[in-house]
Amino acid sequence: MSELVERVDERDEVLGVVDRDEAVRHGWVHRVVTIVCRDTTGRILVHRRPDDVSRFPGMYNWLLGGAVKVGEPYPDAAAREFKEEVGLPGQPRFVLKFLCPGVVCPYWNAVHEIVVDQPVRPDPAEIAWYAWLTEDELADLARQETFVSDGRDALTRYLTRSIPT
Repeated sequence: MSELVERVDERDEVLGVVDRDEAVRHGWVHRVVTIVCRDTTGRILVHRRPDDVSRFPGMYNWLLGGAVKVGEPYPDAAAREFKEEVGLPGQPRFVLKFLCPGVVCPYWNAVHEIVVDQPVRPDPAEIAWYAWLTEDELADLARQETFVSDGRDALTRYLTRSIPT
């Protein structure tokens, strides 16, 4: 058994609790939280996944994150995943949520953002390499085949979202 997640519907309402591997195998929608990490100059943390991970090995992404645990609110999941992946505490701010068709299976993606003013300490089991890129540099990288396609979809939504005034 891997980890338990909540199987949800197209309105993000809970249908039940399932094993995440089972959700993936059957294409059941579940919840994922992702985090955009920016530095104080506005650059975005971009990373390459390790070659030995099960999902998207060796591919580039700009989002940190993972599955939301059973009963865990999105903001708590974002804070937990951020600390696990870059070794810093923080409370990411919610930006947008959308139903992602996903390469592996569909999921609700709650995208959050955080600005850091200290060095990140990435977990090597999660991040093999990283750099800070401008939005334009990130957009160029996202066009490459070695970029996680779900991340490409989220990037388009993130950069074109309407910002309240």
